[in-house]
Amino acid sequence: MAPPANKRSGYSRRAQLSSFLSHTAGIVGVVIGLVLIVISSVDPSSFASLRSIAADATEPAAEVTSEGRNFGHSVVNGVTGFFKMGSRHAQLEKELAIAKSRLVEADATAAENKRLKGLLGLLRSRDDIVAAASMTSSTPSSTRRFATIGAGAGKGIQKGMPVRSATGLIGRVLEVGQNSSRVLLITDTESLVPVRRAKDGVAGFAQGQGDGTLRVRLVNLGINPLRKGDVIVSSGAGGLYRPGTPMAVLTQILRDGAIARVISNPTDADFVIVENVWAPPPPPPPPAKAEKP
Repeated sequence: MAPPANKRSGYSRRAQLSSFLSHTAGIVGVVIGLVLIVISSVDPSSFASLRSIAADATEPAAEVTSEGRNFGHSVVNGVTGFFKMGSRHAQLEKELAIAKSRLVEADATAAENKRLKGLLGLLRSRDDIVAAASMTSSTPSSTRRFATIGAGAGKGIQKGMPVRSATGLIGRVLEVGQNSSRVLLITDTESLVPVRRAKDGVAGFAQGQGDGTLRVRLVNLGINPLRKGDVIVSSGAGGLYRPGTPMAVLTQILRDGAIARVISNPTDADFVIVENVWAPPPPPPPPAKAEKP
């Protein structure tokens, strides 16, 4: 005969005990809940203490859970970053290249503005300037040193006029066209400029060597007073070049002079100014002699 489908727990002491314990636990839980509700209503401070005790008891388990959650996030972020690192690195390299290019452009613009401001200051402070022009070409590597400027007879330029940049003397006009002029640079071997040391007026002549430097020879031979780093300017002797125009810095001392590096490099001069030929002022007339009585 088959056993009945609705067999009661009374037939098994284990089943009866399990049923009793489950009912007892439910009743105990309800009673504890009611007690906690009553305590929270009657004495909230005591309930807060109980809540703190419960939080302290569950804190270790909460810390373990939090660490596991953080570790999981770290793993996920690491895996995601690994796959995104390549594209992000390429993007950063591109942005860095663009930033470097813009920085170079900004430096070039600042340098050009500085040169233009220097020329503008000369144009405003001088009344002997004929014209301002662009330097269209130069011959930095040839045995002869010439340059071409974008101004000619149409702007009043004549043969022999000095040409300079904002930083110093470049040369003199050799040939004149209607809209352009050819300039003999001071570094050419055919160029000879009377000079003096800026700080004390030691006189000499500066001749181009055809390699971008000048050979400075002293007028008075003897003990060479020149020193490395001395600045050489035009002296104005004999006319043509205005006195005091910066020209070169001494780099090597010789027995009768020195080798100098030009201050104004034609390859770096975008714009130049053309000056009138300078003539030294006439000497004062001798004092009149008193007539004898």
